[in-house]
Amino acid sequence: MKRINFIVILFTLLHYFSFSQYTDYIGGGHANGISVTSSSGNNAIKTIDGDGLTAKRADAARFLAQASFGGNMQDVDDVLAVGFETWIDNQVTLPTSEYLLELEDIWNYIYDTQLAYGVTDIFGPYHPHFSYTWFEHLMTEDDQFRQKISYALSQIFVVSINSDLRDWAYSLASYYDIFQTHGLGNYKDLLMDISLHPAMGYYLSHFENPKTDTPNNIHPDENYAREIMQLFSIGLYELNLNGTYKLDGNGEKIPTYNNNDIKELAKVFTGLGAGGIQDWVDWTNGLPVWGLGIWATDRTVPMMMYDEEHEPGPKVLFGGDYTIPAGQSGMEDIEDAIDYIFNHENVGPFLSQRLIQRLVKSNPSPAYIARTAAVFNNNGQGVRGDMLAFIKAILLDPEARSCDALEINNPGRLKEPILRLTSLLKAFPLDNVANNFWEAGVQQNNAMSQQPMASPTVFNFYLPDYQPLGEIGNANLVAPEFQIFNTQTSIGYLNKVNDWTNWDFILYDWEDDDIFGPNGVSLSDNHLSNRIQNDGIEEFLSDIEIILGLGQISDDTRNIIRQAAIDLNWSDLDDALIMLYILMISPDFATQK
Repeated sequence: MKRINFIVILFTLLHYFSFSQYTDYIGGGHANGISVTSSSGNNAIKTIDGDGLTAKRADAARFLAQASFGGNMQDVDDVLAVGFETWIDNQVTLPTSEYLLELEDIWNYIYDTQLAYGVTDIFGPYHPHFSYTWFEHLMTEDDQFRQKISYALSQIFVVSINSDLRDWAYSLASYYDIFQTHGLGNYKDLLMDISLHPAMGYYLSHFENPKTDTPNNIHPDENYAREIMQLFSIGLYELNLNGTYKLDGNGEKIPTYNNNDIKELAKVFTGLGAGGIQDWVDWTNGLPVWGLGIWATDRTVPMMMYDEEHEPGPKVLFGGDYTIPAGQSGMEDIEDAIDYIFNHENVGPFLSQRLIQRLVKSNPSPAYIARTAAVFNNNGQGVRGDMLAFIKAILLDPEARSCDALEINNPGRLKEPILRLTSLLKAFPLDNVANNFWEAGVQQNNAMSQQPMASPTVFNFYLPDYQPLGEIGNANLVAPEFQIFNTQTSIGYLNKVNDWTNWDFILYDWEDDDIFGPNGVSLSDNHLSNRIQNDGIEEFLSDIEIILGLGQISDDTRNIIRQAAIDLNWSDLDDALIMLYILMISPDFATQK
């Protein structure tokens, strides 16, 4: 009995001492009673008090690069203060940016100012004015999470200025607002509103899509029917939950649809026409009519169904697995078709892979896809298609957050040009001559082959399965963004970084200086000069390694950046600019892990 009591007492003592923590040690979060001097700067005490440890800040910066367009050190610390999930939850409560309303304000100001100056031949709003709106929201609105998701979705549900939409900025802005409204709502609502928007109706040609007229050899246009399946929902082949292909008995991939399915679905998307008219239309008694044509249509108002122009009869889809019954209205046919597509088992893994590629990495593991697709299928409360829960699962998954993922050979993605630009814009104070953030986008696009809503085709700027020649392709990995990385854009990007950090504005508009005054947005020279003067080269390097390099800058690159600033020896400002230039053209910065 005494031996048992002794063992119990001994175990109790060991348990107490094993779990009691002594926190008053060097590096334990304080530097009480300790002073440090160093020849390299005034902040060596950070090595002792633990403030110099940057892993958590780097992880927060990496999260911001995935969930937003980047940020400064205060933004990083704000994320750390509340945690990743709470930051997302807080972002969702912020007012939603409305691109159409902002564009209307911008264009009214431009139009009125030109008119007052005596200009009468005024054209617009067109694509540069949509670009003004996009960058104005980027730099002035707080809902950065929602904006980033909208941008990612705009590369899946593509319409492009490489069409007559180039001259219809109101329509572009109205279409983009669908992502703002439904990007964190439900995917079914998103798919429905996209299908009914006149920008999509025009771009993929189901606006005023005619029903079958055999004697006149008229048949429904099949363009949208094909792309809503191939690009917006289920893809070409049947998928397992983890995104791998299902195979038939011969080991071949199984198509999700065939040509007859396209023809049948095309019948569903007939009879959609103008839902509103332009102010100048004076021959319809103020009402939209079938045959109005896209030019006279109000391209911000959803298309409406003209049942007399809709293909009657049943529509047999997916090899006979589903039949839309005869006798319904045209909108009932569309609702049935979208409901069936929405519930197709491919949608979860298909969208999961696409959004992971846009937000996190190019080559997600099958397990990552399966975990996030499962959330699309059921958000935990029996709801399918909950985009907020789905995107949170993508961003908070261990494969997106764990440092272990950095140790494998395919952890990240090539950072697309627009995101390299936005990370610089969000990182530092800016000098803003005209007190706006208007960027026409054309020169950026010419140099880097990318600006919002300007993809060359409906297939986006790059294909999701693009494999560049060399080690990536040889390893059977994909790297979509490399499709626009070529001899032209690689040099073009270097030249733009040189402009941004040395000679030119980062943002500038196309408006006449004689009418609107000087314009342009550039890095704040005073801020950068003061940073080097007050903090020194080493601390500035540590900060930009976090907020721009996301904690992923190699020792070799750090040494090159540091030595360049030391060797230049011109001024504090020049030191800062050369450091930014070298970091932003480095492979370390170009890849996001």
